[in-house]
Amino acid sequence: MADGEKIVRINIEDEMKTAYIDYSMSVIVSRALPDVRDGLKPVHRRVLFGMQDLGVFSNRPHKKSARIVGEVLGKYHPHGDSSVYDSMVRMAQPWSLRYMLVDGQGNFGSVDGDSPAAMRYTEARLRKLAEEMLSDIDKDTVDFRLNFDDTLEEPTVLPAKIPNLLVNGAAGIAVGMATNMAPHNLTEVLNAIVAYIDNREITIEELCKYVKAPDFPTGGTIYGYSGVKDAYETGRGRVVIRAKSLIETMDNGRERIIVTEIPYQVNKAEMIKRTADLINEKKIEGISDIRDESDREGMRIVYEIKRDAMASVVLNHLYKHTDLQNSFSINNIALVGGRPMMLNLRDLIVYYVEHRHEVLLRKTRYELAEAEKRAHILEGLLIALDHLDEVIALIRKSQTPDEAKSGLMSNFQLSEIQSKAILEMRLQRLTGLERDKIRAEYAEIMKMIDFYKQVLSDEALRMKILKDEMIEMREKYGDERRTEIVYMADDMSMEDMIADEPVVVTISHMGYIKRTNLFEYRTQGRGGRGAAGAATRDEDFVEHLFVATNHNYLLLFTEKGKCFWLRIFEIPEGTKNSKGRALQNLISITPDDKVKAFVNVKNLVEEDYLNY
Repeated sequence: MADGEKIVRINIEDEMKTAYIDYSMSVIVSRALPDVRDGLKPVHRRVLFGMQDLGVFSNRPHKKSARIVGEVLGKYHPHGDSSVYDSMVRMAQPWSLRYMLVDGQGNFGSVDGDSPAAMRYTEARLRKLAEEMLSDIDKDTVDFRLNFDDTLEEPTVLPAKIPNLLVNGAAGIAVGMATNMAPHNLTEVLNAIVAYIDNREITIEELCKYVKAPDFPTGGTIYGYSGVKDAYETGRGRVVIRAKSLIETMDNGRERIIVTEIPYQVNKAEMIKRTADLINEKKIEGISDIRDESDREGMRIVYEIKRDAMASVVLNHLYKHTDLQNSFSINNIALVGGRPMMLNLRDLIVYYVEHRHEVLLRKTRYELAEAEKRAHILEGLLIALDHLDEVIALIRKSQTPDEAKSGLMSNFQLSEIQSKAILEMRLQRLTGLERDKIRAEYAEIMKMIDFYKQVLSDEALRMKILKDEMIEMREKYGDERRTEIVYMADDMSMEDMIADEPVVVTISHMGYIKRTNLFEYRTQGRGGRGAAGAATRDEDFVEHLFVATNHNYLLLFTEKGKCFWLRIFEIPEGTKNSKGRALQNLISITPDDKVKAFVNVKNLVEEDYLNY
């Protein structure tokens, strides 16, 4: 050991606990969870701030992505370049973010899961929406902290004129917790914020009239509303999303299913491949061909249906077995004051409005200070203009600028800043027109100072300004919903998977039952020899034979006065020559009882039988 060093013995268990807690808190606060105020994780915030540093605004040319990544890495984010580039790419993908923050040029990947081109090939710049997120950051609206090497400062949060956390959502896995927040429609969210500003006591139920449900960038249909309601009330919920599809009849009479929108975060190519595998494994039947006809005009996946299959039934099988229907588990965890919290819909809106209110206060204080500084200089200039000849004479007889400055300060009771401004004034400002301009500017500045003081003293006025801001953002960037909502949606039942086709039901004397597709019974031609219609065991014979459809109900009445019911599709299927299955295996009938009569009905509430 070197001189002065010593070994301190510590318990390894205690050290592991301390180290792991430090690590987990670092991941939670500085990496994986978004801030409730601007909805951004540190890497996304640094990318946007770094792009502003570079000056790649929406009205300027794109810059190489590698240049942007290098700027962010070197100044603010000392981690792998892939983490910065991947974050920037996601902010430029229309299927990832509901409202993109980066305008990408080049190959930024695809909804099929294709990787983006390397950063040396692609270019990017900020979108107007991202500029709104950064708006007024130079007016002391947010706190700054030192970067990783203490040479520069970076913002701890962005001013966020747009409620980014609600409109774009977030996903992240921390240590011991994770977040998965759904994107929403900007118009709906801003309407809800305006409603909250108007009524601070507004309930979640009332807010749901404005924010109807998540609005995913890939569209689709939200199937059922209970999960959405749970998420808005508690912060957790499961939303079922279905692809948007329609059934067409082709010229040859066959049907096909056209899918134009798929659920959020579904890889289209993987979904089609998985569907093809299920068809080969005979788990999905009735599809003769699958084609991906998507192009730059939009998405189009075609499922051609076999002649003897029903498209609606096949579509239900696709919903059940493939990613044409999947779920999005909402888990609204975000950082509030540096601590992770589970948030409901009202909480998210309240914390955002509080943030914007704080930003407005800080911006107003900054602008008031700047206006007072300018007014102070203008007051000095006006004093000089009122005593113009004396000022000129004083300056002419002064040997140095410092002497002139001291003379102005002592003779006219001016401050050092005012005296310096007078000495730096150009001669053209002494003309009559320029003097009028100075007086007009001073009058305007005094009005602004009065307004800023009024804003700082009147909370109702501040809320009106915030409300006007929200309405302005809605008019500039608001759009229509992409995701449709089916409010009432029961779980998919078995009958959705089975076509309502005509079948022949056969019941033998000894109680064997089966159903056979009606198409197996062909029409008897003239002079024909006939075909066997059913086969039975020895000493057994067909006692009942009737035609029904798969979705009908069969009521069975026994000798002991009991009534049982079966759905026709629950009766085992058999060929014309099969013997069928014993009724005792299908219904709970005692050995000493026997079915004596049956009634075939469309449903159990058929009026003809209820009124009999």
